[in-house]
Amino acid sequence: MKKSVFLVFVLGLSYTVSLAQNRIKIDSLQEVVISSGRIDLPFKENSRTIQLITADDIKKSGVSNVADALQQIAGIDIRRRGTGGMQADLYIRGGSFDQTLLLIDGIKVDDAQTGHHTMNLALPIEVIKRIEIIKGPAARVFGQNAFTGAVNIITKDSLDNDASLGIQAGSYSQISAAVTAGVSLNESSHILHFSKNTSNGYRYNTDFDNQNFVLKSTFNKNELPIAMLISLSERNFGANGFYSSPAAINQYERTKASLVGFSTVINKGNFTWKPKVYWRRNEDEYIYIRNNPSVYRNLHISNKIAAELNGSYTSNIGVTGFGVETAKVFLSSNNLGDNNRFVSTLFLEHRLGLFNNKFDVTPGVAVTYFSDFKFFAFPGVDIGYQLLDDLRVYGNVGYTYRIPTFTDLNYESPNTIGNSNLEPEKAFSQEIGLKWNSSSFNVSAAVFNRNSNHLIDYVKMQITDPWQAQNIQDVTTKGFETQLLYKFDLNSFTQKIQFAYSFIENDVKQSAYNFSQYSLNSLKHQFVGSYNMQFFKNFTNTISYRYAERTSGNPYSLVDLAASYSVYAFEFSLFANNIFNTEYTETNLVPMPKGNLLFGMRYNFR
Repeated sequence: MKKSVFLVFVLGLSYTVSLAQNRIKIDSLQEVVISSGRIDLPFKENSRTIQLITADDIKKSGVSNVADALQQIAGIDIRRRGTGGMQADLYIRGGSFDQTLLLIDGIKVDDAQTGHHTMNLALPIEVIKRIEIIKGPAARVFGQNAFTGAVNIITKDSLDNDASLGIQAGSYSQISAAVTAGVSLNESSHILHFSKNTSNGYRYNTDFDNQNFVLKSTFNKNELPIAMLISLSERNFGANGFYSSPAAINQYERTKASLVGFSTVINKGNFTWKPKVYWRRNEDEYIYIRNNPSVYRNLHISNKIAAELNGSYTSNIGVTGFGVETAKVFLSSNNLGDNNRFVSTLFLEHRLGLFNNKFDVTPGVAVTYFSDFKFFAFPGVDIGYQLLDDLRVYGNVGYTYRIPTFTDLNYESPNTIGNSNLEPEKAFSQEIGLKWNSSSFNVSAAVFNRNSNHLIDYVKMQITDPWQAQNIQDVTTKGFETQLLYKFDLNSFTQKIQFAYSFIENDVKQSAYNFSQYSLNSLKHQFVGSYNMQFFKNFTNTISYRYAERTSGNPYSLVDLAASYSVYAFEFSLFANNIFNTEYTETNLVPMPKGNLLFGMRYNFR
């Protein structure tokens, strides 16, 4: 079956390419400016491995949440527990969920308690403009949590006085309703979203009840625009086998995550200033036996208050970026105790263009002070050369660190033990790549190497032992990624075919442990492919294929189908997940659902 599905993709590619005799120029993402705290660059001029997921990509794929959308990117490992993006961990290039940074409009939403909460604030897809995925060492750009990369969710600017009402229903009694509205006034614009998603669960004790609220406003648009972002996400779900051991079938969890942020951009002469302040809060209640909380219950409340001032200066010798960030983190927990941490980071980088800007060099450094771990520096350099208008070669090297979370340091349970003597993780990463980006044909390839020291993982010697947090010595991670995207016009309709493959190999040195919970079970082979097709007016459909083979465990293949039809102000959709009923797990031996359907209808008010 796996071979036949792959053959269908190959034959489909050959057939549609042969029919595309008159290719048209399709708007590409080459001129999209990749968001950065300091030096913003068009997509085609970046000397890093960056991939984009647009709102149109998300819509045509049929997925209903960010976690599922990221599953279609090679080099990204989303380890889900259940449906609807309920509890999902984000990994990049073989790193752990604690080594990946999530941002929303450039606001860092990391949680000092644990990286398990990274995806709690992944926004509803209705308000997302695009998702930027930055792979490789990004600490000198974003700070210490970007150990293996970062994901930046960019929200829509406005909805141009539009509103929509959507409902979905499907397998496992899934029901969701969402309302999204936008208004654009002379001096301000506003986007408002509210959604509620529920399900009885695809097996015992996997029911969920989620609510999301997002408000984005821009004030004083014609003079000094000030952007305000408020996001609230509440998730209540049965966690059958999600944590602890697969035998723990009665676990339950409630999380409440919120973000309030204000930002602006000030352009004055050759200077650009980007001040930003924000507050991120997360509340996590874990109950071991759902109907008897007295047996074992954890309640953690974390708060992060931060301010940033980033800027850039353009001169005849290039662009200089600089910035300062300060943050105070508080944690109140019945298990981890009361903790706080002060973090302050200085950023400095300079982009120099030579030979008519065909060759560019961007050295930079981030110096961070942690109140409980003192000073660390993250130097790095990006180098790129534009061989042709559409062809670019690049390379980058950089150092990166990760400070232990409060869970790593202090957690105690019958199955998991923290370690207050943990040292920070360290790594030196290198990458070489090339990318050919034209209006209709994009190809990229990159090889990378990461030499990590003192990696933190939860390990044990015997299967019956509790997991213990340890610095597991040294790990060398080598890998390769390639991606092909082809857009063409067929009978006046745009077609899009995409294939991507990634390979990761971990060389663990001097490890004395027999079992690892996170770092040592990377996606060794990962292949994703999709064909977004349209042959009739107002009707589109997509077939997606995904193959995953980890360092340990059984490999698996998944095929999804999506279709949508628009008539007048209505949009009807169907998403079929895992249509061949593959049995598989992504983490902690949690069985993922077999074939399931989700039907949707949306009405757009004009």
